[in-house]
Amino acid sequence: MTATAPADTFAIGGDLTVHRLGYGAMQLPGPGVWGEPADRDAALRVVRAAVEQGVDLIDTADSYGPFVSEQVIAEALHPYPEGLVIATKAGLTRQGPGIWTPVGRPAYLKQQVELSLRHLRVERIDLIQLHRIDAEVPLADQLGAFKELQDEGKVRHIGVSEVSVEELQAAREIVDVVSVQNLYNLTNRQSQDVLDHATAHGIAFIPWFPIATGDLAAPHSPVADIARELDATPAQVALAWLLQKSPVVLPIPGTKSVDHLTENMGAARLTLSDEDMARLDALA
Repeated sequence: MTATAPADTFAIGGDLTVHRLGYGAMQLPGPGVWGEPADRDAALRVVRAAVEQGVDLIDTADSYGPFVSEQVIAEALHPYPEGLVIATKAGLTRQGPGIWTPVGRPAYLKQQVELSLRHLRVERIDLIQLHRIDAEVPLADQLGAFKELQDEGKVRHIGVSEVSVEELQAAREIVDVVSVQNLYNLTNRQSQDVLDHATAHGIAFIPWFPIATGDLAAPHSPVADIARELDATPAQVALAWLLQKSPVVLPIPGTKSVDHLTENMGAARLTLSDEDMARLDALA
């Protein structure tokens, strides 16, 4: 039995319609998401290739580099094609490769959004996401900083990242939250309850680290078996599973390679059967 192909698009916040398979720009900077890319020209090529292959949602953050990812995106694509949505984040500071420290002071968050506007060369951020909740600062103050910028016309929509259902509900009482970005993939479904909440309320769910097939892609695993049956790759199966899991899911696989990008984009053309979905669901 073949499942119905999932809807190709989703309207973030009800007005930013994007293809559901986007591109995550976390891997553009150097090792540890720190500093310049080893090959800046290659980074520019993969960003341009993403748009050429139909991506109209790019997800980045001020902390990727820091600022390197945003700068590469602007260099590669500005002036931006009509309809391209760039989502960025603020709220994590960097002290070195692989080091991430939440800072949610309102003045800091507002400063970072102003810098993102400059680095991305835009007058308004399509989607600003609180990268992590800072436990030292009231959530209302953190999201309130974004709301002030939204009222000034510098931010279009507000999202949150790595939150529980309770935190998401609390955030929604402060501002209109249009997206949530949590770790979620075939091998890690600890945010299933958050996805269920997002699905019920029409909130975009952006799973980061979407292709974590790992051991599941080993020969004779269900993922590898289904990939062979569909003449696809394990990564494509993992992404197709996400796309069919819920109509609000917007996977953002990241890569520095145009070949890997092309492979990932092929997942949008893959339809898993109900039996395939059941076999993959059982892996949890």
